[in-house]
Amino acid sequence: MTNIKEVSILVKWSGREYHITDLTDQDTVAVLRHEIFKKTQVRKGAEDSVKLSNLELKTNFKLMMVGSTEQDIEDVCHKPEDMVEVIDDFDDQDDKKEECIEESAIYLAKIQKRIKEYKITEMNPPRPNKNLLVLDIDYTLFDHRSIAETGAELMRPYLHEFLTSAYEHYDIVIWSATGMRWIEEKMRLLGVNNNPNYKIMFYLDASAMISVHTLDYGVIDVKPLAVIWGLYPQYTASNTIMFDDIRRNFLMNPRSGLRIRPFRQAHLNRDKDTELLKLSKYLNDIAIHCKDFTKLNHRKWEHYEPRK
Repeated sequence: MTNIKEVSILVKWSGREYHITDLTDQDTVAVLRHEIFKKTQVRKGAEDSVKLSNLELKTNFKLMMVGSTEQDIEDVCHKPEDMVEVIDDFDDQDDKKEECIEESAIYLAKIQKRIKEYKITEMNPPRPNKNLLVLDIDYTLFDHRSIAETGAELMRPYLHEFLTSAYEHYDIVIWSATGMRWIEEKMRLLGVNNNPNYKIMFYLDASAMISVHTLDYGVIDVKPLAVIWGLYPQYTASNTIMFDDIRRNFLMNPRSGLRIRPFRQAHLNRDKDTELLKLSKYLNDIAIHCKDFTKLNHRKWEHYEPRK
């Protein structure tokens, strides 16, 4: 990791300047393209596999760019409103590939940068001898695509009961691949931010994630739990579990992630979705009967039987 150097690039586009700083010399051009897109919403073509170290870029290299945003392209193409949404997930990823990404020096260096630079606004302090539960929002706790008169109508059934039960054994963190303002607003609408029966320790947004380049799936953003572990050493892989409807979000921590069934079409499913009730029992059982969560296979959570 000591041989990995940070890279800073200044992108000029449409009369504005964008500083791209979340890069190392071991990242590829594909990662650079991904970071540019996150800043500008413009996708640029280039040879993906070339490492930035091979380009011999000077410090604060200036890159002039032309192109259209994805929104502009989408408006021109008139995407059909009735197009079926396709979720690209990694359900077939084998554990060996996941371990290689998890242990990569490039991404461990990015995690260290997050630990150093990301500022957490702690709403409630951690409690002694508690496990850690990290929760996604979209399609995990909330159907953010359906239409309703109130946020409560899009809330996953039994959400407050689930959080109340989990709070007995777990400190709770919300981590969404969106902006902090969105997170705060949704938690307010759902009544999660000030519920008297449980407390949220803090929120993490998309800027706490890191970009990784996988051979099979290209560049993606993931949620590395080591960012939390680096700031709160009382939590480790042994006492942490993360729920997300997209498995790739915990690609850096495959043994700590549980893929929850997505909650969609709230108006059709709110009366029959019991996922959170079942997961409440699982969380309670492993908190009581399992001292090391790395020994668990969360893919088989529904078949877990505590040892008496």
